[in-house]
Amino acid sequence: METFQYTITDEIGIHARPAGELAKLAKEFQSKITIKTETKQADAERLMAVMALGIRHGQTVTVEVCGADEEEAAEAVRKFFEAKL
Repeated sequence: METFQYTITDEIGIHARPAGELAKLAKEFQSKITIKTETKQADAERLMAVMALGIRHGQTVTVEVCGADEEEAAEAVRKFFEAKL
């Protein structure tokens, strides 16, 4: 399992557009990608589940990636977060 933490820098947090892009990216990999806050978690492939986390600017999330292509998936998600969030 690959795990990393990221603090959201986008002024709005994770809103519809980046959540949709994240879901699309997550579907490209075999690995299961999970986004966790202190109290909730969501499958990154599920747009509405990610939005339901209510992640705001300055909040730190944990991303867990588990599966056959976990290293590649974790790196792609990390780069996505750095570029978009």
